Amino acid sequence: MSAEDDSKITEDALRGIPKEYAENIDRVLFSAAKIKAGVQKLGARISEDYAGKEILCVGLLTGAYTFVSDILRELTVPNMVDFMVLSSYGCGTTSQGSVKVKKDMSIDPRGKHVVIIEDLIDTGGTLKWVRKHLAGKDAASVKICCLFDKKARRTADVEVDYVGYECPDEFIVGYGMDFANHYRSLPFVGVLKPEAYEKPPPPRSP
Repeated sequence: MSAEDDSKITEDALRGIPKEYAENIDRVLFSAAKIKAGVQKLGARISEDYAGKEILCVGLLTGAYTFVSDILRELTVPNMVDFMVLSSYGCGTTSQGSVKVKKDMSIDPRGKHVVIIEDLIDTGGTLKWVRKHLAGKDAASVKICCLFDKKARRTADVEVDYVGYECPDEFIVGYGMDFANHYRSLPFVGVLKPEAYEKPPPPRSP
């Protein structure tokens, strides 16, 4: 795809989002159509690998909620869904390097085939911890599925079983991913302009 085509995709995508968000997006990295294609492929692969079995999909909130919702509709095997809330990001742009459980699962993973659903993996530290955490609860198996894999930031030795797309080392938002809890509603994944996160916006008057 040419630079001109990329610019057209970005221009078209920005028309349908809040102006306050559009002015902070440098470019669209993954269009809504490309995301949909990636989710469909991942759903087909997981369904093939778990044919004849039931799986427990565990989404990591808040970023993965859109991806979880979409990929569940692509599965052709029986499945249950649960969520965990872990803190690894604040209002900044880098991982804090520690994991805090804010909400654990409500379904007992013992004896179940678990697929962890995550939107983006960068350092891998959180996913390595989650896999060990669930294995320690006697899950029958634990695999990891992510839509975007930012390998340039990897510091932990963690195996990712299902990957949608490799992601360049850019600060991305949209499709559930945020900066300071904004931009999650974007239907695409875009690169945030540096000035949007280097300087926090001034508080708005009520």
